[in-house]
Amino acid sequence: MCGICGEITRRGHQPSVAAVEKMTATMVSRGPDDVGMLVRDGMAFGHRRLSIIDLSTHAQQPMIDNGLGLGIVYNGEIYNYRELRDELIGKGYSFFSHGDTEVILKAYHAWGEACVERFRGMFAFALWERDSGRVFCARDRLGIKPFYYVNLDSGGFRFSSSLPALVQAGNVDTSIDPVALHHYMSFHSVVPPPHTILNGVRKLAPATTLTLEPNGQRRERCYWEIAYEPQPDDVARPFDDWQELTLDVLRRAVQRRLVADVPVGVLLSGGVDSSLIVGLLAEAGQHGLQTFSIGFESVNNEKGDEFEYSDSIAERFETTHHKLSVDAARTLPSMEACVAAMSEPMVSHDVIGFFLLSQEVAKHVKVVQSGQGADEVFGGYHWYPPMMNAADPVAEYASVFCDRDHQEFCEAVQPAFIDRDFSREFIASRFAQPGAENGANKALRMDTHVMLVDDPVKRVDNTSMAWGLEARVPFLDHEVVELAARMPPELKIAEGGKHILKEAARHVIPSEVIDRPKGYFPVPALKYLRGDYLNWVTDILQQPQAQSRGVFNRRYVDQLLKDPESHITPLRGSKLWQIALFEYWFQVQGI
Repeated sequence: MCGICGEITRRGHQPSVAAVEKMTATMVSRGPDDVGMLVRDGMAFGHRRLSIIDLSTHAQQPMIDNGLGLGIVYNGEIYNYRELRDELIGKGYSFFSHGDTEVILKAYHAWGEACVERFRGMFAFALWERDSGRVFCARDRLGIKPFYYVNLDSGGFRFSSSLPALVQAGNVDTSIDPVALHHYMSFHSVVPPPHTILNGVRKLAPATTLTLEPNGQRRERCYWEIAYEPQPDDVARPFDDWQELTLDVLRRAVQRRLVADVPVGVLLSGGVDSSLIVGLLAEAGQHGLQTFSIGFESVNNEKGDEFEYSDSIAERFETTHHKLSVDAARTLPSMEACVAAMSEPMVSHDVIGFFLLSQEVAKHVKVVQSGQGADEVFGGYHWYPPMMNAADPVAEYASVFCDRDHQEFCEAVQPAFIDRDFSREFIASRFAQPGAENGANKALRMDTHVMLVDDPVKRVDNTSMAWGLEARVPFLDHEVVELAARMPPELKIAEGGKHILKEAARHVIPSEVIDRPKGYFPVPALKYLRGDYLNWVTDILQQPQAQSRGVFNRRYVDQLLKDPESHITPLRGSKLWQIALFEYWFQVQGI
């Protein structure tokens, strides 16, 4: 797990070493253990290292294989690297290290661009061919690892694990992308690739490779797509078989994510997802497992912690459990550092929760497993059941998921940012794609491959890596996702959601955790803005930068400030917090 960056120019032109040095320095938290740089004709790579697999200097990056004429900067983990290494040795390759980075180099030499289809894990990398000057970039199937880039006016190309790092390198158009602004305000702050909130920065889509030729030509390829519909053998499959298949694939996913040369802990919320991870690890014989939970002060009778459930799991499976209780006095002073760690504005209340939890966890371990993705993959959200037989799935989905309709968006922002209803158009275009005929499956596909990537997964990556902590997500093992996509949707969304997962989990964890009311990662003070929090938000929106940026309609802002608790989104978020966080992100990033 690391931070990567680089600049590629046409041969005969020199990359900006200073820009790559700035990007590398900006990402020190993503890789506090080491730093490296490689400069050659037409390219410069930078790397920050968080040592997880092969802690020796042999695995340092940028990594060069002089015999093959290849170099790489890589962020992530290839969990099946040992099996691939053995296969490559059988083909005659020899290795100078014991980690997964070198396996990528050899795999590319052996199988070309198709090598990514053999990798099980999370990754983003850029690989350079010495003799041709070609650069091959790739991102994992579920977009767990980020890959941002800038197209330079000179015709060059810069990339990084972090959007702020690209901004620090300079020569970036930092004006606001109107399509991204619409998504941020309407599509629950989810900004799908290639867009980011800045016009000058794009991001590579998940399951996509990007090849840069030395003459400036580029090509992208999507290497993984799945259908959300049963296969022929699945139509009459008994319910008990689905449970067995679910547990089998999750056992493999959890076991894979123990691959490390350092201890691996678990973020334990006390919900079904993280509790099942703990149970499966215990079942596999893990002892002395370290688990971590966080809780906040209650506001407006809304409870801010779920310790009663996480405590019961920790006690049952005899983990070494750590509880972090955060009062309001600590939350607010931590917001600036939390927002500084965001590659893009992320409005979800639990971002600060993950940020503070990661700070505590990083004192104990370098790697944790987390339950992100189970709700999207196994149908845990309340908007799925009504979509089973929806006459208009697009309208049904938008009415529940979207924070504002287009009319309110037009009331909220200045006329310069008003164009088409980009969010509704995006939903309609994704729902119209073949491979998911049922309305519920259309929503599950959207949430797994779009929403999940640019909301929960991104927030976990950003907040954990802010403290040099690697978060692994077994529910996003691509075999888990493929199995869930084959399941009839009614098996997932029945009985309040995640039915098949819950019934399978009963074989591993106690029913009182499974049958509890659905919980989230609550931070009530950011939903019910009062006192110091409201004063802080008001100050953000009254700063000279906010006035000169001119994004939001002042009359709309004043309405929210007058009575923030009456302006709540369909998914129970604060509309005032949403626009304040947007503005605060720009201020903290110095844009």
